[in-house]
Amino acid sequence: MREACDLVVIGAGPGGLAAACRAAEAGLDVLVLDAQPEPGGQVWRGEARKGTNRLARRWLSRFAASGARFRPGARVVAAPEPGLLLVEEGASSLAVRYDRLVLATGARERFLPFPGWTLPGVLGVSGLQVLVKDGLPIRDRRVVLAGTGPLLLAAAATIHAHGGEVLLIAEQAPAARHWGFALQLWRYPDKLLQGAVLSAGLAGVRTATESWVLEARGERRLESVRMSVGGREEELACDYLGAAWGLVPNLELARLLGCEVSRGAVVVDDRMETRVPRVHAVGEVLGIGGVDQALVTGEMAGLAASEQPVPDALVSAWRRVRVFAEALARHDAPRPELSRLATPQTLLCRCEDVPLSALEGCQNLREARLYARLGMGACQGRTCGAAAEALFGWSAEDVRPPCLPARIGSLRLPPEPPPTPKRAS
Repeated sequence: MREACDLVVIGAGPGGLAAACRAAEAGLDVLVLDAQPEPGGQVWRGEARKGTNRLARRWLSRFAASGARFRPGARVVAAPEPGLLLVEEGASSLAVRYDRLVLATGARERFLPFPGWTLPGVLGVSGLQVLVKDGLPIRDRRVVLAGTGPLLLAAAATIHAHGGEVLLIAEQAPAARHWGFALQLWRYPDKLLQGAVLSAGLAGVRTATESWVLEARGERRLESVRMSVGGREEELACDYLGAAWGLVPNLELARLLGCEVSRGAVVVDDRMETRVPRVHAVGEVLGIGGVDQALVTGEMAGLAASEQPVPDALVSAWRRVRVFAEALARHDAPRPELSRLATPQTLLCRCEDVPLSALEGCQNLREARLYARLGMGACQGRTCGAAAEALFGWSAEDVRPPCLPARIGSLRLPPEPPPTPKRAS
């Protein structure tokens, strides 16, 4: 199957939706691809059905009325030439020809290995929140959350609202850095209000700065966690541990397309265009900045792609959200102790069962792949790659197609459809 469009948007989170709306409303033929069954991305997951988030409801309604086309369950696996994508969609595949492209591929959690982190019952902070939203029974279950940043509060609020018992919210940042970041929120009244509402709903839940998990313990599944809490060790019996340290942008597709990446983010100009002509990037791939950044950059990219002027108000908003994103990056930076938690027996790559000791003598990520099979499994290094960068300073290599596990048939350009026979006059 083949598709063609003026603009293809990869990712249907807030940034992708904003770009698609602006471009479609300007008259472009817009096609949005997303691996999920509904638009909204991870941050607005399920909102297309529930409609409980007012901002999500407004943008999803606007998207539905914009005229943009949406293909759910669509995963981009290769880009064999400029203006062409190969896409896997369930059991079938298709080729997409486009004139312009918007990357809105979002972010994923950053995992750093510690003893016991692969036990059943140990999940990411966001992953646990998503499972609870999707129906994981959590009532009367004891939960410890360890990580950094605003995501901890949001996950705790979800678990608390579904009847889970949050024993501890462990923030890794030092107290001075954490409260210094919180004091800057007066510049962002919406975020300040959101944080205050979440905190009020968690009154009585224990929260500690300068705290992190040392070890997850259990025979067949998680039974307890050993924590460092303000310089003292504690062991807490629990049923679930949500542990992750912030987010990292999904850059594989940007690298595959040849976009310049610097300091872990795609480089763009003031119209959100990358160094690759006619390819734009929005949202978390520009650096972790949240929903506000995604919407502002998405609108700017959609306007630029449709050759519309970008209002000064959007440019000012973009500068403002960048200041917040830079402050968030400083707050969420993993402390050095987190890179020393793993023992030689601790698995670094879960897909290929690669322990830390197997990397002895490796000098870079390429050698770790060749000699120890680090990152050669199903996730293709999406989990252990960020961990290896944090532990050893190994930066990611260039991405080669397919950028996701794919069927061989999906890497073949589909044949042109047969010409429609002319009707006899």
